[in-house]
Amino acid sequence: MPRSKTFEISPELEAVLQEYTGDLQGPDAELAREIVITALKLGREQVSRLDRKIVEASLKEMRHAFRVFAPYKGIRKVTMFGSSRTELDDPAYVAARDFSRAVAARDWMVITGAGPGIMAAGNEGAGEDMSFGVNIRLPFEAEPNPYIAKSTKLINFKYFFTRKLTFMKEADAFVLLPGGFGTMDEAFELLTLVQTGKTNLCPIIMLDEPNGTYWQNLSDFIQAELVDRRYVAASDLNLFTITDDVKEAVSEIEGFYRAYHSQRMVGRNLILRLNEEPDDDLLKQLSEEFSDILHKPLVKVGPTDQEVRDEDVPDLPRLSVGFDRQHTGRLRQLIDRLNQSSRSTGPTASRGDPRNV
Repeated sequence: MPRSKTFEISPELEAVLQEYTGDLQGPDAELAREIVITALKLGREQVSRLDRKIVEASLKEMRHAFRVFAPYKGIRKVTMFGSSRTELDDPAYVAARDFSRAVAARDWMVITGAGPGIMAAGNEGAGEDMSFGVNIRLPFEAEPNPYIAKSTKLINFKYFFTRKLTFMKEADAFVLLPGGFGTMDEAFELLTLVQTGKTNLCPIIMLDEPNGTYWQNLSDFIQAELVDRRYVAASDLNLFTITDDVKEAVSEIEGFYRAYHSQRMVGRNLILRLNEEPDDDLLKQLSEEFSDILHKPLVKVGPTDQEVRDEDVPDLPRLSVGFDRQHTGRLRQLIDRLNQSSRSTGPTASRGDPRNV
């Protein structure tokens, strides 16, 4: 009788699993089976009804979110964070609206929290066709903003953690405008995820109103209380950019994807996928310049077996990077150097499907 680790599978259950996963192959089939079996195990274990409700609701929310985003997998997206209390005539609202309009004109889609304030500005600027709304059900602010309320790309969440997962997983860049506790929470969780390698490197722009001081004051605090006291590395300051200029924010996002396309961990190897092949002299120079974070020189490679299997942009040039998986701010500097040396006249707005395996 088949078993899944310590869970015994009856012939009847095996037949049902085969019926619902029969179209899947290899790792995908095994993952689907394990999802079902994990749910069944909860029926036997001594957990509370609340525990089961959490699993049931979160799984449904994630499934629905994945389904909504799936048709747009090949399009770059930017997540926007900021205060729900920002008024229409606030310079920060205007900056958010102008930014989202500018990136949408460059074929980027915009993801917001679907609420009022900065979120409404993001959806207004991008327009319904280029917007997603990732809404949270709260006792207040329950209604999504009018620019996304009737869209099929509006998703409602019960839990913050499934909503945050969606924000982080689906975006290729992040723009943060001034906000309250929620914005600070999103900012520092995002920085933590990137710093620790739990999500891929991407542009993180802290966009202020013209001549605003919100993000600069936060940066001063980070320097004085975190960097100077060695709670974070000085190189971690490279993980984000502060600006009060919408054009500069757009340029930062476009520039990040000029030579760089995406990254993927394959086993213990970091693979950088590029939009163009770098020359050998540049790779030698970068290998020396970043030897403090590399345990081997940068090497051009072909697609790995896993990338070919997943049809994960196999035609793009690649580098194998012997990254120490610790100094992410320095890795960001390496990518910046690749982009600065690019021969390309413009970035790409398409993406692959970078996944860690």
